[in-house]
Formats: sequence, C-alpha cells, structure tokens
Amino acid sequence: MGQMRLKRIGEEIKKIISTMIQSGEIKDPRVSTLTSITEVDVTEDFKYAYVYVSVLMGDKEAALKGLKSASGFIRKEVGRDIKLRYTPEIVFKLDDSIERGIYMSKLIDKLKDEEGNND
Repeated sequence: MGQMRLKRIGEEIKKIISTMIQSGEIKDPRVSTLTSITEVDVTEDFKYAYVYVSVLMGDKEAALKGLKSASGFIRKEVGRDIKLRYTPEIVFKLDDSIERGIYMSKLIDKLKDEEGNND
C-alpha cells in the first residue's frame, strides 16, 4: 500500500513539473522546453522527491542549475496542487538514460551494418 502511494505521488509531481516546463512557467532561460522529467522518486518519509531530468539539447549543467534555482517556486506549485501534510523538498538529478539508449541503438545499427557487409 505504501509503495503504491509513493509511486502515485511521484507520478503527480512528475506531471506537474513537466507541465510547468512545457508551458514556460519556469522563466529561467537555461531551462528549455526540450527538458523532460524521466522519473520522480519520493522518499518514504515524504521529505525528499528526487526528480530525474533529461536534457536533449543544450547545456545539461546549465539546465540543472536553472531548475535548482527555481526549486522553491516549483515546490510551492507542487504543494499547491498536491494536498499533503508536508511538501517534499525537490532535488534535481541528471538522467542520461535517453542518451545511453540512443548510443546503444547506434552501436547495434553499426554492428548490423558491419555484419551485413561481411556476408
């Protein structure tokens, strides 16, 4: 029961922050609309929400700094939309899983091409 609630709250936080990024509510120019939230992990005591961010184009570190500087505003908006006794502190972390997936896909395609050329 507890894990399901954490997952639901994490998904709600993910939806709220993603909407804020896409709609341009976060005014920081370092945060582009090509920034996406891949996952949100909420601790069992609801004190922290670890938000994993993927930046497809642009400076990843700058986007992460922009999100960190807006974390107070984001936390306030999350607290307004989700009714919890305690709004978790939002901690942003870079997630490069999409880039790793693209890289692995390119490697597989390259191997297929090499294998096709050897026949």
